[in-house]
Amino acid sequence: MSFPDVLPTPVLAERMSRVKESPSSRVADRVRAFQAAGRKVLPLTIGEPDFDTPDHVKDAAIAAIREGETKYTSANGTPALQKSIISRLRRKTGQSYGTGEICLGGGAKQLIFLAFVATLDEGDEVIVPAPYWVSYPDMVTVNGGRPVIVATTAADGYKLTPDRLRAAITDRTKWVVLNTPNNPTGAVYSEDELRRIADVLRAHPHVSLLCDEIYDEINFGAQPVPSAVTVAPDLRERVFLVNGVSKAYAMTGWRIGYGAGATSLCRAIGTLQSQSSSCPSSVSQAAAAAALDGGREFIDRTVRIYRERRDLLVAGLDAIEGLRPSVPGGGFYVWTDASALTGAVTPSGAALTSDADLAEHLLETSGVVVITGDVYGCPGHFRASFALDSDTIREAVSGVAHSVSLLRLS
Repeated sequence: MSFPDVLPTPVLAERMSRVKESPSSRVADRVRAFQAAGRKVLPLTIGEPDFDTPDHVKDAAIAAIREGETKYTSANGTPALQKSIISRLRRKTGQSYGTGEICLGGGAKQLIFLAFVATLDEGDEVIVPAPYWVSYPDMVTVNGGRPVIVATTAADGYKLTPDRLRAAITDRTKWVVLNTPNNPTGAVYSEDELRRIADVLRAHPHVSLLCDEIYDEINFGAQPVPSAVTVAPDLRERVFLVNGVSKAYAMTGWRIGYGAGATSLCRAIGTLQSQSSSCPSSVSQAAAAAALDGGREFIDRTVRIYRERRDLLVAGLDAIEGLRPSVPGGGFYVWTDASALTGAVTPSGAALTSDADLAEHLLETSGVVVITGDVYGCPGHFRASFALDSDTIREAVSGVAHSVSLLRLS
């Protein structure tokens, strides 16, 4: 039997033409190329805590391994973790969820994706306020939906207003996505703002609300970050809360996220989980339960440090001509308006015509790496992370100041 020299490759599905590589991955590749060339980089792109996972959480995982908790679990998690999630939801929202109203995934990201798999038919619309986390639109599109991007403004704190929401809703709207605290802006919706969003949704019973609260413990306000179900318990069946242990407990690699919502949706997500990855890691589940059941010492300590870093980065960027950073209410990113630098000319005579041009100028002249605003649906801005030590932040700010000083502003 003879074989052809070139074997045919599998033909990719049409849906793959709808999804793009993560912009964060592209930036990481660019950083690695610079480092491979022996050049120093100052990455203000970090999307995960630079702290280590708390010892008591690691100890719980080690104990689970030693006790043989290394088998398959239910797609919706172990009884111990279910109990921990329900307790945490009660503390956070004041609502008592049953085991059938929670679901588990390999990170909050997977749960959002599976929620769209479970609910979107071809042409269904999902309202996504911009600036948005880069994955929302692609998650919608690859599942046959249509992301409806609604611009927000600095004057509104980069938050969705009732009027803008009302104008965006159609008969095909299936979801509204709210990320609070927001990535990339750090904006936090207040109780009053959530009530006004809920008022709009009451007039449109076919629309559900997906609340991504993954950063809710990294909060710089005097009060906890509120949940929509707390201020509008009558909409609880239409609200899907998504959270996890990645950000608050420095557990990004453990890959545990959880959701709370209607029994029908959680059952559907559990079915999808059972047919894809079967279940999240049993060892990671033991660690997540320990995290959720533990005290607040780790969270309170890291938030104090994040606040100091936030203030350092905001003050440093605000002192640079042409930059207008926003003060984040939560998370660990500073969203900066750099539109005043559009049209500026570099020492080589090239004009900065886009976010990408500015980012390349910063990288080439100071080794500072940022993620451009266009990938968040808001050109003319950039996101800078403060999930790194203060000395690196100071050095990066000095680098940005140097790079901007080289520009000839129009």
